[in-house]
Amino acid sequence: MATEAARVEAATKEAGDAPKKKKGKLLFIIVAVMLLGGAGAWFAFKPKPDAAAAEAPAEKATPKTAALYYKFDPAFVVNFGGEGSARYLQVMVEAMTRDPPTLEMIKNNEPAVRNDLVLLFSSQDNASLLSPDGKEKLRNATLEIVRKIVAAEGGESKNVENVYFTSFVIQ
Repeated sequence: MATEAARVEAATKEAGDAPKKKKGKLLFIIVAVMLLGGAGAWFAFKPKPDAAAAEAPAEKATPKTAALYYKFDPAFVVNFGGEGSARYLQVMVEAMTRDPPTLEMIKNNEPAVRNDLVLLFSSQDNASLLSPDGKEKLRNATLEIVRKIVAAEGGESKNVENVYFTSFVIQ
């Protein structure tokens, strides 16, 4: 009887241990599945390196304000060339800035700008004005004159970003 009691007791112990082992394995499997699912979701929804790199400069860069243009009206009309070869140049010029006070400074000093630009345009020669490089040099010289006058009046010359020839006629 003692041996039978020991056998029943051992069988009860084994029966009691078996469900605990099953619960432990089941719990381990559930935790493993949850971890794998979470890791899979993280990899599936994490930002791509390209998107993260593209977003980074956009966050750091400040948006530009709208460009403001000042049109020198009427057009510049000058004669140039030596005696006997009188030619005429008609140029429409617009200055571009993003700073409203600089725009007002250009507007308020238009007579000084026009004077210096008339002197610049009338000192040109026909050969340089016919080439694209010559026109670009003239545009850069025009920009420097506008910047010089803005700086002389106490403004920041770098605020005048560009000048454009919106019409350019040689006759």
